[in-house]
Amino acid sequence: MIDNLSLPELVAQMFVVRASGYLFDHQIRYRTWEPTADKLRYYLEKLGVGGVILVGGSAAELAVRSHQLQNAAKFPLLLAADIEEGVGQRFAGATWFGPPMAIAEIALHDPEAATRYAQQMGAVTAIEARAIGLNWILAPVVDVNNNPDNPVINVRAFGETPEIVGNLASAFIRGALKHPVLTTAKHFPGHGDTAVDSHLELPVLPHSPDRLAAVELPPFVEAIAAGVDAVMSAHLLIPAWDDQFPATLSRKILIGKLRQELGFDGLIVTDALVMGAIANKYGANEAAVLAAEAGADVLLMPLDPEGAIFAVCEAVTQGRISMSQIKESVKRIWKAKIKVGLSIEQTATNPKFEPPQPALSKGVSCSDLILLATTEARATAADILRDSLKFGGKLPLVAKKSPQNQLLRNLIVVDDVLGCEFLGKHTPAIAIPDQLGYELQLIDDRTGAVSDNSSTEHFSGTLLQIFIRGNCFRGSAGLTQAAKDWFNNLLRTQKLQAVVIYGSPYVLEQFLPHLPPSIPYVFCFGQMPVAQSLALELLFGSDKTGNA
Repeated sequence: MIDNLSLPELVAQMFVVRASGYLFDHQIRYRTWEPTADKLRYYLEKLGVGGVILVGGSAAELAVRSHQLQNAAKFPLLLAADIEEGVGQRFAGATWFGPPMAIAEIALHDPEAATRYAQQMGAVTAIEARAIGLNWILAPVVDVNNNPDNPVINVRAFGETPEIVGNLASAFIRGALKHPVLTTAKHFPGHGDTAVDSHLELPVLPHSPDRLAAVELPPFVEAIAAGVDAVMSAHLLIPAWDDQFPATLSRKILIGKLRQELGFDGLIVTDALVMGAIANKYGANEAAVLAAEAGADVLLMPLDPEGAIFAVCEAVTQGRISMSQIKESVKRIWKAKIKVGLSIEQTATNPKFEPPQPALSKGVSCSDLILLATTEARATAADILRDSLKFGGKLPLVAKKSPQNQLLRNLIVVDDVLGCEFLGKHTPAIAIPDQLGYELQLIDDRTGAVSDNSSTEHFSGTLLQIFIRGNCFRGSAGLTQAAKDWFNNLLRTQKLQAVVIYGSPYVLEQFLPHLPPSIPYVFCFGQMPVAQSLALELLFGSDKTGNA
């Protein structure tokens, strides 16, 4: 069957392109990366790309979108998403779990509960992914985040030790693999001990082979043993293994280490080829060629899909990459497609791909969407956040105005106010303090200097809420200058009533040495509305928030 495909058709099967999850072109948010409907249809119908990675939109929209894409495709598609924290992380309305590090926190005092939570999280994510037409989960992260300054892995990791990460990531995989989806261990051989965001620059992992074998590799070994379908490469330079090419472009690492030493025979997928660590030095098309040459089966998010496909075809024609290697990659891709229900039938001259026929093939079915955000799934997500809360000081907070009837202030500091989809007038971080008489002041790190917002003497006390966690392209996961300045100012003026931090536990650790023991604090790994509700219920007492 593979022999009936042309070289461009074979190579196109190795590419996964990015697309918006929204239904209409005018809703596209990242036009550099997300093609219009016409261009995407060209990639699917004419080029025959192997898959699509989707970002944005609601879960219901995605159900329609995935149906449209499968119908338009020349060959049935692997439909993927970075849903490390559940489908709701990317597609509104589905279940949104806290970050994996929340479960790692639970593992420190109750390993059995943590393992159970990780497995439930994997199962729910798989069920909801299938319900909206996704068949490839780009999770779990199996990096060991033992560097507090890591700007991009951070709370996405299942912990800070290889033992905890290996156990919880494997539990996630076992939960997901009960359902017809693919799982992905990332980012091989380990992106946890870096202080550079590979979306921007190329990090270097300077460790010895012994250290890599002791810390970075064990979680991948456990993930492979648990049956993970794919391993995603990291854009990292590891001189101990290859001092010339980063892991994504290194045959010594992808074939020598992952295939031969670890015995992995599933899909090797690159991290996004548009990321600065690769694209800045090698260029969009040459990076795709080098990755294929190194042994990657799936080339993720090329900036120019058509140009990259042509470049890989040229490399085969020139003898840089053998035809047999391309065919082996396509065999693995087809095997993965068959696993998730995409069947293949042989016709007289060409293979014909027949996608499965669930209810979504005839339109979006309520019987599928009813699987989203069930009471049990949302309860599990809330339990994980509740069981991983950190808190101290005098709780609950009794907030009283001064005799002069000065106002109370709800000061919220975020690193990027335009990217805060988890904040709104209706969300608990704003709504609950408002009900208790607090006046909102929202500060963005770029505009939030104390000196620019100093006319606040009429406030008698301030609830400081900070939303900071590691995010791609930010370059830092630590305290922003605005958060530091406001915290110090409120301490100095004795107007700080309480602190609530959502996101990175490393931010909390920077605050605690300076926080008087009388001032209450609450930390929650999540930032979504349910996390806000849990944190503020604990801070004020559930009877004060009306959520008892």
